[in-house]
Amino acid sequence: MPAYLCPPAVIHGENTVKTSQIVTDVRDRHPNAAWAPRIDGIAASTGIETRGWMVPLETAVAPGAGNGLPTAGIGPTREALADDGFSEQDVDRVIAALESIPAPQTVQERTAPAWAAVQSYGERAARGALQIAGLDTSDVDCLITSNSTTPALPGLDVSLANKLPLRSDVLLLPATQWACIAGTRSLALAADLVAADPDRVVLVVIAEALSTTYQPADDTLESLIVRLLFADTAVAAVVTGRPRPESVLRLDAAWNHTLPGTQALHRLETQADGTHFVMDRRGPRAVQETVTAMWEWLHARYQDDPSAWHPDVLLAHPGGTRVLEYMEQTMPEAWPSGLLDFSRDSYTTGNRGGAAVFDIMRRAHDAGQEPGSRAVLYAAAPGLTATALEGEWL
Repeated sequence: MPAYLCPPAVIHGENTVKTSQIVTDVRDRHPNAAWAPRIDGIAASTGIETRGWMVPLETAVAPGAGNGLPTAGIGPTREALADDGFSEQDVDRVIAALESIPAPQTVQERTAPAWAAVQSYGERAARGALQIAGLDTSDVDCLITSNSTTPALPGLDVSLANKLPLRSDVLLLPATQWACIAGTRSLALAADLVAADPDRVVLVVIAEALSTTYQPADDTLESLIVRLLFADTAVAAVVTGRPRPESVLRLDAAWNHTLPGTQALHRLETQADGTHFVMDRRGPRAVQETVTAMWEWLHARYQDDPSAWHPDVLLAHPGGTRVLEYMEQTMPEAWPSGLLDFSRDSYTTGNRGGAAVFDIMRRAHDAGQEPGSRAVLYAAAPGLTATALEGEWL
């Protein structure tokens, strides 16, 4: 370090999904769930009224192309029923009934349209970031990508290398499992790369279709919360080793922290009907531990001036309002209020996962920041792992 960051490009999901639509869908599917009487209050507590998805809600909740017949098919099903003593007429009725039952979407049906959208949105974000930075695709030396909700091989890195297109000697660094930490950790990696070669130009692209975790059949309270929280976004930004006229933020230091034994608290599980995001209620408390550790890092970094130093803006993606509240409660009393305003503003239209910190940063940039103002960027992700950066607005 230092590394220099140009303003990010942010492409929000273009299909507006209202919280009221989600509540109606969930209530219709799970009228007898234990939490059903509280669904309106739970939805209101998120503070999210709308979010943008890359695909429409109708696509996410649509049945699959299959039906209720066993995967073995009609022939073996007929034989099994006949062997159990069903008459031919009864077998016909059972087969007809099974054929009329809609099956849930398969992993392929669920992922294919989202993966296509992730590539398209990612390309748009990449081109936008290069235009903002005053650069061309031929200027890129390294591409860092992240997308955890639409796994593919080859991945987003190779897709963008062909779509943009990039030079054949560009270093491609895909990070499909960073999830919510992609924003901060990609910048930390980019800073290391330009520190090794200050003339290097690094393009970071993060595209997440978190709507793929919307699973209509799930009836747990945690699955309800997942459906209410997530939004789809693609973001991109250019990082360089030398300041450019377009540079707006200098990154000076990075910090990483991983809590042992917490890998099961938040996770993605691939099941027959697609990807499920599984949350444990102990998760927010574990995230709070990483916040405490970050405060300790900042205290040690500025121990020579502990009373006078403070960030002027905190760009934090903790995943939920509880951790935002914890961050405010545990800040030193001398720090000014409102440090998390841009984080809260971003969260009102959904949890954007790895794209969140870039979206928050864009909001702070658009609002205007005084040169010399100090910024801290923070995110935590399943693992449970966290990365923070500290720098200065230019």
